[in-house]
Amino acid sequence: MISLQQLSMSFGEKLLFFEVDLYLSPQKHYAVVGANGTGKSTLFKLITGEETPVSGTISIPKELVVGWLKQDQFRYENTCITNIVLQGKPALWRALEEKEKLLASEDWTEAVVNKLSRLEDTISHLDGYAAYAMAEKLLLGLGIESQYHQKPLNALSGGYKLRVLLAQTLFQEPDLLLLDEPTNHLDILSIQWLERYLNNEFKGLVLVISHDVRFINRLADYILDIDYGEINQYSGQYDKFLAEKKLIEEQKLQAKKSVEQKIAAMQVFVDKFKSKASKAKQAQSRIKMIEKLEIPDIKHSSRISPSFHFKPKRSSGKNVLQVKELGKSYQDRKLFNRLNFNVGKGEKIAIVGENGVGKSTLIKIVQGLITQDSGQYEWGYETHVSYFSQDHHELLNQSMRVLDWLTGQVSDANEQQVRRALGQMLFPKDDVEKDILSLSGGEAARLLLAKIMLEHANVLILDEPTNHLDIEAKTALAEALHHFPGTVILVSHDRDFMAHIVNRVLCISHTKGLHDFKGTFEHFEKSYMDA
Repeated sequence: MISLQQLSMSFGEKLLFFEVDLYLSPQKHYAVVGANGTGKSTLFKLITGEETPVSGTISIPKELVVGWLKQDQFRYENTCITNIVLQGKPALWRALEEKEKLLASEDWTEAVVNKLSRLEDTISHLDGYAAYAMAEKLLLGLGIESQYHQKPLNALSGGYKLRVLLAQTLFQEPDLLLLDEPTNHLDILSIQWLERYLNNEFKGLVLVISHDVRFINRLADYILDIDYGEINQYSGQYDKFLAEKKLIEEQKLQAKKSVEQKIAAMQVFVDKFKSKASKAKQAQSRIKMIEKLEIPDIKHSSRISPSFHFKPKRSSGKNVLQVKELGKSYQDRKLFNRLNFNVGKGEKIAIVGENGVGKSTLIKIVQGLITQDSGQYEWGYETHVSYFSQDHHELLNQSMRVLDWLTGQVSDANEQQVRRALGQMLFPKDDVEKDILSLSGGEAARLLLAKIMLEHANVLILDEPTNHLDIEAKTALAEALHHFPGTVILVSHDRDFMAHIVNRVLCISHTKGLHDFKGTFEHFEKSYMDA
């Protein structure tokens, strides 16, 4: 369906990929992976024609309909949510609008009747009479309740606005669907729905950029890995791809080592016998062989991982946190009521549930950042808390250097310790001079995690810490939290990330209240989420 031929692209002086040849088959699912900044989103822009390659071509059938989830919700702020979805099919939407205008007209001439008849044919041809039911199905599947469907988009929060745009993209039923981090603003139930929809109902070609390993494993037929200035295709799940990639890298290194050993052995012979008449001819022969041998060029991977290490200064008491009868409402809407749970030392707890049940609100309440409506909470002996907010702007909200910001946040760390922590978070010497307002999402997340490392707390409260991290950073963070000797309270929608860390799950539901599951996330998912 789509052919990439000798495709090369750079960004400024940075080469993204060079002379790529790929064929993307219809009705297959491809996950595009790679470190941040390697050109994943640029590949999408090349396919849609928004960017022009340095060289090479992309062949796409002219009649191909491309759907791309874009974060341009601001243009729809005052538009009815159902109508936004219907606009995914422009021809249908124009016909529906024109029909409404004609029906509202009092001038029923023969021309108007004939035009209305033609519009009915168009709407029927474009499955318009099933359009509203389809729009409702998509919105409900993505967690947008019926009561909002006829309201303007500005009635929803930012994450839900993006869900409406995702529903619009799916409603379009394109031949090629481009999704850039679609799970970032979805809760676990909506992610599961999207997986089922794309696997069972969507009939086109899917290209998805994602750092969600579980989502990749459940969706992708193939993985497109952008690394070494190349785009290479692998089949199978993410772990299988990593193993295959590692094997290829080892084979390349072994091939290089073998050639180098041959050259070294022949050079020894040349050095030893080049001056001896009886061996001169053999020495010259080896010199020619050395000249002909090519040492394979082993390129360096663009993938690098931060080095996380969380070490508390002192241990907390056995009882970390006690929550009793906690309740909170927001604008006449009850988030949760009469929550009761205790947190023990060393527990790694995930708080999950559909968006809007108050997960972030709960962890802000127990830190004193928001006042509860009812109930109480109490922290245990010698508990020291570090907090990662999913809204980076809560702390990174004024112009200053990265180095100055972190130094000011952690008063008992000297400059050498601060610089070392920034180095661990992949801020090289020059980058510590950056203005914090200019940081990318991934850089901002790593800076906040550097702060947490330097605070040496024994309780870590993390609200969606993986949203802007690439897979390598997420893997490293999960490993560090797994070995952290203190207590972790985590809000996340990343199932693979939680599966590596948690030993207890608090699931909050509007209808069922609090479900306290003591066990791994995988066991929770099998016994509760899939039930």
